[in-house]
Amino acid sequence: MATTRSFNAMLNEYLTDELLFEEMCKRNWAMSTLAHKKDWKSSNLIIPFMGNGASSVSFGSLTGSTDIAEANPVRGYISTQPEAWFSLILNQRDLQEHDGKMPESTFLNIMRDVVDRGMDYFSEQLSFQMLAGPSFATVTDETDAATGVLVVDRVERFVIGQKVSLDDDNSSAASYYVTAVNLNTGAITLSATRGGVAANVSAYTIAQNAKFYHPGGETSTFTSIKSALLSATNGGSATLHNITKTSYPHTQAINASGAAITASNIVEELFDFYVDVRRKGRGKANKFLMSYKNWGSCMKSQQLEKGGFKVVSDSSHSNYGWHEMSIASTKTGDTLDIVAIQEHDDDVIEAIDPASMKIYSNGGIVKHKSPDNNIYYVVRNTTGYQYIIDIVFRGDLAHFKPTNNGILHSISY
Repeated sequence: MATTRSFNAMLNEYLTDELLFEEMCKRNWAMSTLAHKKDWKSSNLIIPFMGNGASSVSFGSLTGSTDIAEANPVRGYISTQPEAWFSLILNQRDLQEHDGKMPESTFLNIMRDVVDRGMDYFSEQLSFQMLAGPSFATVTDETDAATGVLVVDRVERFVIGQKVSLDDDNSSAASYYVTAVNLNTGAITLSATRGGVAANVSAYTIAQNAKFYHPGGETSTFTSIKSALLSATNGGSATLHNITKTSYPHTQAINASGAAITASNIVEELFDFYVDVRRKGRGKANKFLMSYKNWGSCMKSQQLEKGGFKVVSDSSHSNYGWHEMSIASTKTGDTLDIVAIQEHDDDVIEAIDPASMKIYSNGGIVKHKSPDNNIYYVVRNTTGYQYIIDIVFRGDLAHFKPTNNGILHSISY
């Protein structure tokens, strides 16, 4: 027979921070793969590195004492701790039986459904930000913008009822709600209010690089892999952890154009790039992160062409959104791990040395707790009571050795 306990007691037992963190790691490639330290409080996070090492080598005589090149340690830092909030709302009447009790069986059935779906979505959004943030979609067609309809490059990232921020280079950011999503045409419909009439969004144009963000995402976001590795010339940030990238080789990842990549030559191009990264960056960047589109081309090329490369391990499949396989060169013996991530963009492929970066957070994934020790907030409506649960991730991705990595950009086949 089902027992009855308080909502807070059941939340504390069945929705622990450890469980939330474990579930998030299962669903997020970065969190499941990269080292993660959960002891970063809100003070500056110091990112030390060697700007240049000792380099005085002389043949036939000693280097003069006043001419010896000194090592130059540099102190980078992250000054603010980004945070991402995820909120759930539950109706009391859905959790209670007709006699007013809240049985554990009902609670568990609803929480499993709501939390599992919610953590999938939250993980996906965090993954976007860690891989390529802050924008999660770009406008590709504005023909019907006056009637609230925009065509986007990643329509699967939109949900009906979702609140988004739309911005471009010459307009102020504005908030809208998604009222319709057409997966086949790539079109979404926007309204100024949730469930309201279509809004006129013609002020946001492709010419001015109209993009979508999560609320607050234009100004507060993680240090993404894409932004950290791309040079400012190629669309990345000019600084990394408050250090100008061009000041030191250490802060410069190896950039190369992927414009010549096609569906048929992609594997060959990846191996050529890998050799270049190893030569210039000297790290072990043998893990290539890419979209499902690019991964599909790698798979297809290996099925159609047997020659210079071969698959040396079967594709491993995560139930939560990524695939991984290993391809070896029959000429050099080098092996690359090809990782397909659902949230990855099509225009870039990163060559990653996982040891060169680390996630820092304040406790990982945690539930917000009120001063009276409740982990929910009650809202009283005329239609009944609702429980609001807020979950937060406070942290960032620290890049200790960017030069160990590389990034192919401008991929457009």
